[in-house]
Amino acid sequence: MNYTAVTSSVRMSPSKLRQTARVLKNRNISDGCSLLRFIPQKSARLIERTLRSAIANAENNFSVTGENLRIVNVIIEEGPAFRRHIPAARGSAHPIRKRTSHIRVILEKIK
Repeated sequence: MNYTAVTSSVRMSPSKLRQTARVLKNRNISDGCSLLRFIPQKSARLIERTLRSAIANAENNFSVTGENLRIVNVIIEEGPAFRRHIPAARGSAHPIRKRTSHIRVILEKIK
């Protein structure tokens, strides 16, 4: 059985989050939390918050202890992008897309 948590519309681009998420696949919960604690990027804090939420979901809703879980996958999906413009030469404007992401953490019980 899988246990999930989702954080929607995080103000960070999916490519930056995916760099951190690659490290966590198929790791134990203790290894994943300790790795995220020592990664200095903002993406690590955002993924760790979602990971802790998934652990809490498994413990509170399904009575599974945190030590018996492992990270199956961390999926980073593209969210809505804010569209802005920056002034450019000769009175024109260049578009800027401020990207957002959805973070999905999937856990599974160790057999």
